Amino acid sequence: MTDATAEASVLVRRDGAVASLVLNEPKSMNAMSAGIKAGIEETLPGLLADADVRAIVITGTGRAFCAGGDIRSMDDRGTLSVKTRMTRTYKWLIPLLTAEKPIVCAVNGAAAGAGLSLALTGDIILASREARFKAGFPGLGAAADLGLAYTLPRAIGYQRASDILLTNREVSAEEAHAMGLVARIAEPDALMAAAMETAQALAAGPTVSLALTKRLMRRGYELPIEGFLEFEAMSQVVAFGSDDFGEGVSAFKGKRRPDFKGR
Repeated sequence: MTDATAEASVLVRRDGAVASLVLNEPKSMNAMSAGIKAGIEETLPGLLADADVRAIVITGTGRAFCAGGDIRSMDDRGTLSVKTRMTRTYKWLIPLLTAEKPIVCAVNGAAAGAGLSLALTGDIILASREARFKAGFPGLGAAADLGLAYTLPRAIGYQRASDILLTNREVSAEEAHAMGLVARIAEPDALMAAAMETAQALAAGPTVSLALTKRLMRRGYELPIEGFLEFEAMSQVVAFGSDDFGEGVSAFKGKRRPDFKGR
């Protein structure tokens, strides 16, 4: 496993085909500072482009996943400043939301505001039993951002999302699991092991197939059924043509575990 300098706002760790992106400003509960945003913006494109990285884990150091936006950076409320701030954030948010590689978010503690938004970029969200979730934005008089009003209703439905986004109430890990916001809960000291086990299993999977399935799930919200099924058929054409599909069929016939290569 490799690790960047411990002083960096965002650490990148590599363990085989899994890369971990770790928010590393625990004194501020990993609030979305300029340093953290810059760290994600600088490191994410390389991870997404690296063919040897087949799954990504996102987590935080200390007692929080991400406590939301950095209030210290919000003094400039001018229209141009706010628009510039959001546009720069979208440079890494959109690639993360549309990534073909599986994303596992390991929520180790508080996930509030933009931190909740970041957690929702995960295809699979695992949470520590000590994790807490909160919209945060109503408490500041801000609109939900980083795609949260888009991703949260799709994850848990309109009514539950409205309850969280409008009332600003805190949601425990157990309630988040019950409503489908998180896939699984782990004890605090077992969270990262569970996240890495999940990510390693995804990284060993049929990369082309997983990417196509992620695309299909996104397009399912956008297309009428006829258009979706046409897209599904073309996706299956691509999947059947992949080396991994050939390996999967061969392994099934040979009654052995498939050895997917990610192509």
